[in-house]
Amino acid sequence: MGDVIQLRRQRKCRAATGASGSIRSLLPIGFFALVLVAAGALGSYLGTDKFSWKVADPRLPLVSAAATGRTITGRASVIDGDTIEIHGERIRFKGIDAPESSQTCSDASGKPYRCGAKSAAALDEFLRASSPTRCEFVERDRYGRFAGNCYRADGSSVQELLVRSGWALDWPRYSHGAYEEQQRAAQAERRGIWAGTFQPPWEWRAAGGSKKKKETPAQLIPLVNSNASQQSGPCRIKGNINSKGERIYHMPGQQHYNRTKISASKGERWFCSESEARAAGWRPARR
Repeated sequence: MGDVIQLRRQRKCRAATGASGSIRSLLPIGFFALVLVAAGALGSYLGTDKFSWKVADPRLPLVSAAATGRTITGRASVIDGDTIEIHGERIRFKGIDAPESSQTCSDASGKPYRCGAKSAAALDEFLRASSPTRCEFVERDRYGRFAGNCYRADGSSVQELLVRSGWALDWPRYSHGAYEEQQRAAQAERRGIWAGTFQPPWEWRAAGGSKKKKETPAQLIPLVNSNASQQSGPCRIKGNINSKGERIYHMPGQQHYNRTKISASKGERWFCSESEARAAGWRPARR
């Protein structure tokens, strides 16, 4: 009887061992099958509209989750006069250009001051007055920053506020004159940098910017001058306003250049370059 019981136990043990061996032999196949199924499901899910991923340029920062929806809202930190940061995302205001952080201008009395720092301080004041800030993404600039249009909580355009206050310029190359009206008002009222002389930020950068040891008056744009018909130095382009209110600039050598006088009381002025004259709203004389 004992032998029979022992035999039955051995048969059960062999059966259990065989089943366990079968499971072990099938486990790798089943495991990898499950992995493949899961990977396929995940790939299908990522292919839906819930995710829209693109291969990023390794030279550019990754796009934050907040910005993939083309808008980003939050408390803004000021980087400089035309750049802010929200939730770790750098945002460049599209269509305007503010003095660089290390750039200097001259006030109405000719005294130099840090207009770049003044511009950044003005921006900070604007944003603090009505927070949070909302920015709508337009494109990426060449530095990988988001370039967009930004608004305060009260709906005011940040770009319009900056240009209207005279602490940023309409940048025709990118704005196509979107802020020209605000700039004319700031210039007429001598607000911000228009109270004295300055060099447009894009020209300041092109000329070497902070690499320069010192800016000289000849490199700056005079806002007002005497009623003289001639001007010494490189700023010899005459910004005239005719009887119809048209802003026309005259280049040296043109037909009416010598007899054109500049009247500061009428809002007329001298320019150092054609690009600066056009940016300020003047057109070239036809002859």
